[in-house]
Amino acid sequence: MNISNVGSELIKINQNPFQNVEVDKTKSSFAGVLQGYLENVDNTVKQAADISTKVATGEIDNIHDVMIASQKAQIALELTVTVRDKALEAYQEMMRMQI
Repeated sequence: MNISNVGSELIKINQNPFQNVEVDKTKSSFAGVLQGYLENVDNTVKQAADISTKVATGEIDNIHDVMIASQKAQIALELTVTVRDKALEAYQEMMRMQI
């Protein structure tokens, strides 16, 4: 069994879409940070789509990297939707409060 070619086609996959968010110093507000996180999630989803396209065209043979990228994109998207739902729920709860 020859495993010398394993990992020869390394693909750089975003390790954590919610880490190392680059925030503009002038936009260091909550909205700026949130926008940075959303851009990272979007990049992760686009990267997974690109890798899937490359596998379909035969450019990449390593299905392992494709599955990892796909799962990271799915988890990042699910987390984003969950955070959005919780934020909307909190907003609706505040709107129901009597002053």
